[in-house]
Amino acid sequence: MRHSAWFFLLPAIAALPAPGADFYLKQGDRVVFYGDSITDQRLYTTVTEMYVVTRYPDLDVTFVHSGWGGDKVSGGGGGPIDLRLRRDVEAYHPTVMTIMLGMNDGSYGPETEAIDRTFFDGYRHIVEAVRAAEPGVRITAIRPSPYDDVTRDPTFVPGYNDTMISFGNWIANYAKEANLNVADLNGPVVAMLKKANELDHAEAQQILPDRIHPKLGGHLIMAEQLLKSWNARAVVAAVTIDASGREPVVESTDHATVTDLEATNGLRWTELDDALPLPLQEWSSGWGSAPVALAIRASDVGEALNNEPLKVTGLKNGVYTLKIDDEAIGDYNSDRLAQGINLGLLKTPMEQQAVKVWELTMTRGDIHNDRWRNIQVPLADYNLPEAQAAMDPMDALARAVAAKQHEMARPKPHHFSLTPIS
Repeated sequence: MRHSAWFFLLPAIAALPAPGADFYLKQGDRVVFYGDSITDQRLYTTVTEMYVVTRYPDLDVTFVHSGWGGDKVSGGGGGPIDLRLRRDVEAYHPTVMTIMLGMNDGSYGPETEAIDRTFFDGYRHIVEAVRAAEPGVRITAIRPSPYDDVTRDPTFVPGYNDTMISFGNWIANYAKEANLNVADLNGPVVAMLKKANELDHAEAQQILPDRIHPKLGGHLIMAEQLLKSWNARAVVAAVTIDASGREPVVESTDHATVTDLEATNGLRWTELDDALPLPLQEWSSGWGSAPVALAIRASDVGEALNNEPLKVTGLKNGVYTLKIDDEAIGDYNSDRLAQGINLGLLKTPMEQQAVKVWELTMTRGDIHNDRWRNIQVPLADYNLPEAQAAMDPMDALARAVAAKQHEMARPKPHHFSLTPIS
């Protein structure tokens, strides 16, 4: 069956130098996320895609989500490993691949030498096979996400997550030998779970409700760790204004441009940022609800991925209303504004624009997943021309949605004001 090429035929994006020279992803990269059902959830992977699209809007990177529930290093319901790699990885000619396996490989019981040998040998085979097919591919090996032995008692001593930790230790050592990048999606998630469990035990149990598959709050921390391994930029945009003098001045900016600053019944200015924030407020209060809010409280993700500080010093003592595009964001006293507030944790017009990017990002992934899982794979043995005829318009639609996704990720100028409350 002919494989479609929608994944790298996205509309051309201006060939500007990639922002953030140290960021792991480069202009034109094609990323394939490979793994089992946790990757098949398409949440940590889609958050990662969302971050890249919004934080680096001039960076042309495409993403393919190739997780399959139940997979081991030997393959699974989507076919044996060599078929999976040919069809679901190598067909996309990735320049970057992530691998997260292990949850099913441990067989949900105590670790044994035989289990270890099978996992280690199978993992090596995946890396060697993909490199043979795509010699320049850059691989991020993921220490597997946790089995929740934090909010519930382990089912045996020392607990199934110890097997995941052991697999992760081997992956880290093998990565040195094989020159792989490594992301730890276990230790930091466990640390978040421990803190969340202290804050709200019942709600913490909902972060990994079946102990295996995280909801969005858990995936958010997983995406954070993957992105940290890629040297992702923490700052969305940062602005510091000094209002102590006769005329206010822009003291510093980072990934933002401030114009038309004036002192009129407080302060007013126009700001154009280089990037959009992740919609953490929307995820906390709507799409993901309480477990997301708890995961954010119990971790550093707000500062690590969504740091959007606004600092205004030198204001007269008092309380001020911050508005963006005439929309009230909140009331803050002068001391709090001098310390700085993180707009990335608030509902702002920038965040609402990012919500639309998130919806498009999810939709683009859904389109590809539907054509892959409902047409390509189940009909592969029947050589039906109609199957390809059905996939072609889906690929065209995916390209159109990707174009709109990138268009919507372009930041817009916004009008800020700080008005004293009488």
